[in-house]
Amino acid sequence: MLRNRSLSVLGTLLLLLALTAIWLPGKPAVAQTSPTRETSALLQDEQNTVDIVTQWGPSVVAINVEVRGSRVVQDPLQGLPQQFRQLFPQQLFPQEPQVQQSSGSGFVVGENEIVTNYHVVENALASNGVEKVEGATIKVVFPDVDDEYDAEVVGADPDYDLALLRLVDGGKMPAAARSLELADSTAVRVGQKVIAIGNPFGLQSSVSQGIVSAIGRELPSIGQIEIPMVQTDAAINPGNSGGPLLDSAGRLVGVNTMIVPGMTSSGSAGNIGIGFAVPSALLIEALPLMRAGGLVGVYAQNLDIVNRPRIGIEVGAVTAIPAEARKVLRLPDHGLMVINVADGGPAEAAGIEGPAFQATIGNSSYPAGGDVILSANGTRIEQPSDLQKLLIGAKAGDEMTLEVWRNGETRTVDVTLQVVAQPQEEDSGN
Repeated sequence: MLRNRSLSVLGTLLLLLALTAIWLPGKPAVAQTSPTRETSALLQDEQNTVDIVTQWGPSVVAINVEVRGSRVVQDPLQGLPQQFRQLFPQQLFPQEPQVQQSSGSGFVVGENEIVTNYHVVENALASNGVEKVEGATIKVVFPDVDDEYDAEVVGADPDYDLALLRLVDGGKMPAAARSLELADSTAVRVGQKVIAIGNPFGLQSSVSQGIVSAIGRELPSIGQIEIPMVQTDAAINPGNSGGPLLDSAGRLVGVNTMIVPGMTSSGSAGNIGIGFAVPSALLIEALPLMRAGGLVGVYAQNLDIVNRPRIGIEVGAVTAIPAEARKVLRLPDHGLMVINVADGGPAEAAGIEGPAFQATIGNSSYPAGGDVILSANGTRIEQPSDLQKLLIGAKAGDEMTLEVWRNGETRTVDVTLQVVAQPQEEDSGN
């Protein structure tokens, strides 16, 4: 009985306390928190990224390319004899416009000068120049600017996958779009921070951050020249092509160019953390030539093989011969073996000779007894492309000094470049 009364009293007290908490005014409960930094504060590295994007983001543009052609719809009279087809007007076979669209990124490098990848604008250009094909447009869009501005290609270097654009109306260039500073990419170190700005999948002014994963990754370009790329894990996707890869000082170390793609949920190519950029050193090399106008580089020269000056030889890399065969033939450790010498060409006039015989080693036959070019104008030669690069911009009558090896002896040969017929194998002709 006493116990039941005690429980009854306790229950009444608890009820009164609950009612008091409801009826009596009071301050809302405040959760106890431990002192932390303000949410608006940024870490030093975060602030660095924000500062770079704020400063250089206005200099990164979207580039939209459109090529209008035409195609014939399926012929409803296909299979009918020609005499019957002539009874029907041509309006029955209408032409429908076919529009090819692509997009990429670019960045400002000078007064009314914008750099992008050659492959971004390639479809809009004539196959042997930088003039736009009929029906093609190239538009440039600056951040926070609603209008698209017409652009034209001044020059391009397909070997390095680079193109230089300018606005048709240079006065449209926004004041905030300043020229990026070009860094010395030879000083880039693996592990350093890099920032990519571009327009992946058409999402303008997107920013991603990562590190330099590797340097000197040699990959073939459009012109089949091996480019020592900068590899990064910063997210690069379709549409980033031609955009800048910046260091922590906001300087350009590379031009974002390609990725090893994965697949997105929609089935399109996407980033898996392996992207590549053309190093800024190659852009610095190509800029003066592109500013002069037209297509430049080995690829461009191969488009005009009839009219360009050459040495008049066909060559192959010594390192393409197996090591055991090189040892038997006592070949040098590098250089270009002369495979063929053009009749009446500069090389023949200078006394350069091709193989004297074919040596059979194992089950294979190799050229032997001829000349091997070790260097040209003081530059060590490893691959045919090394020699081709030295011929860029050369004129008939220019002289090139070659270091030539033959049968264990080395000599210096001066060759006067002339226009000669292309050897049979275009890729190794010089």
